[in-house]
Amino acid sequence: MPKSRRYTPEHARAGLAVRFPEIETWPNQFPGYEIVVDDPEFTSVCPKTGLPDFGTLTIRYMPDRHCLELKSLKEYLQAYRNLGIFQENIVNRVLEDVVRWAKPVWAEVKGDFRPRGGISTVVVARWPRPKGKRKA
Repeated sequence: MPKSRRYTPEHARAGLAVRFPEIETWPNQFPGYEIVVDDPEFTSVCPKTGLPDFGTLTIRYMPDRHCLELKSLKEYLQAYRNLGIFQENIVNRVLEDVVRWAKPVWAEVKGDFRPRGGISTVVVARWPRPKGKRKA
């Protein structure tokens, strides 16, 4: 007898269609430096179990013409607090939104999630992304 799937495509897509607050930017005045922003109290919710996920989200980027405004970035990240979304999707969505708003030279987002059920997760996404097709 086939085993039923515990995680569905709906779980995998959960939270990705949400409209998040705008991340404001301000004009960068200097070339060639790195900005690192840590959110050590990042929270979200597992879309399958409804249990909270806690972790540290770190955004690293080299600004080009714009820098992320920190208050609006904080409000953006707080929008994840009660959202059912997988940790991997959080990191990739934050990266896409940082790139969309700041248009940096390069960017990296790292999610270091605390253990739940004895397992911790670290997810890292970088931009520019590697060329190639995504496997279905």
